[in-house]
Amino acid sequence: MAYRYRPIPSREGGPVRRPVRRVHVPVICGSLFLAVSCGWGGADGGRDGPLPSAPMGVTAAAGSATSVHVMWNQVSGSPNVAGYEVYRGTTKVKDVPGAEHMVDITRLEPSTTYVFTVRARDGEGNAGPLSAKVRATTPAAVAADHRAPTRPGRPSGKAVGSRAAQLNWARSTDDRGVASYDIHQGTSKIHSVGGGQTATVVTGLRPGTRYSFTVRARDAADNVSAASASVRLTTAGGADDGRGTAPTRFRAGTHRADGAYYIDLSWVPPDTDGVITEYQIHLDGRPATSLVWGGKAPRGKATYSFYLGRDAGVTHRVRIRAKLPDGTWGGFCEERTVTTGGR
Repeated sequence: MAYRYRPIPSREGGPVRRPVRRVHVPVICGSLFLAVSCGWGGADGGRDGPLPSAPMGVTAAAGSATSVHVMWNQVSGSPNVAGYEVYRGTTKVKDVPGAEHMVDITRLEPSTTYVFTVRARDGEGNAGPLSAKVRATTPAAVAADHRAPTRPGRPSGKAVGSRAAQLNWARSTDDRGVASYDIHQGTSKIHSVGGGQTATVVTGLRPGTRYSFTVRARDAADNVSAASASVRLTTAGGADDGRGTAPTRFRAGTHRADGAYYIDLSWVPPDTDGVITEYQIHLDGRPATSLVWGGKAPRGKATYSFYLGRDAGVTHRVRIRAKLPDGTWGGFCEERTVTTGGR
């Protein structure tokens, strides 16, 4: 059965619908895409294939008075991404391998606002468009501060299926305040979060693998605490349903307008460090459409409606899943059943 969708007017920052069933729709580049590449060719003018899309979900947060942690969602699809370029203003400051999606920018000035963008590069060195701009302000420098924060306390964690882990710890203290927390996997730093945060979700793990995580606190003067006690956990073996990375509070209903029926969905994005910008909706057990937020994606409750048809009394099953910041799909939420014209 083919589903036909009525055009929906574009709204700045709203989701872009990507039909994946037999749907005839025009390809439109507009403000909704913002950071998504719709073009062919690009700056080189003679390229025959598509360039990588612009990274989405870019965030930047000060790690100290002289550093900023920049994070983005991995770009998937064709062509394959070999690396990322990170820019401070118009200056490229970092090259990052394609398997990573975060980096620390160091040697910055205190009390300064910086603008960052990221773009993806394919295996032939062709770069896609720049992401949306993000800003971060470094805190003021603290004179003659040589005292590190106390080590984070009472760390704990649990595996979330086969590909993610949730970590928690007790706050550190510092005479000038904690600016950020660094999360280490073994001996490698893998992420940073703000000083007011005491939990994180790590994605992109391997099934059936044992991991060891520690946390360190950092102040504005770049003094780093001793490592917390280790959190050791093992991800589930093999594939699973990824339920821990699924959207929650999923609700579905229908409404009628202009003689047709629409399905109304609402949900809360899964808890991850990073921004969820893309979702896939399954209708009656098959992919129906994809949503991509080109502007500011919702971190709280998200809503979406789409066209079903004109017939009353038709029952549908619907569920949704999110693309995680590491580029992998999370688990499906619980399936809901709706009937057009039902009460």
